[in-house]
Amino acid sequence: MKDEQILNYLQDILRENFEIDGARVTLDAHLYNDLDLDSIDAVDLAIKLQEMTGKRIKPDEFKGIRTIGDVIGVVHHLLAT
Repeated sequence: MKDEQILNYLQDILRENFEIDGARVTLDAHLYNDLDLDSIDAVDLAIKLQEMTGKRIKPDEFKGIRTIGDVIGVVHHLLAT
């Protein structure tokens, strides 16, 4: 899966589940500061990523995620394993 495909998927998830304008979802967008997600939203996002990849995200992996670019990196890692 390419970065652009994952980004489009994330834009759809964030728009549908969190009512965030897809234009705000960029590689540099910070999940908490820019997109106003909280810890519960982050858990919901992790669940959506598990559904997308079919693999469980370890809590330690998700704790280090700060930006959409970080999320894309984790998705690549999950798909590669």
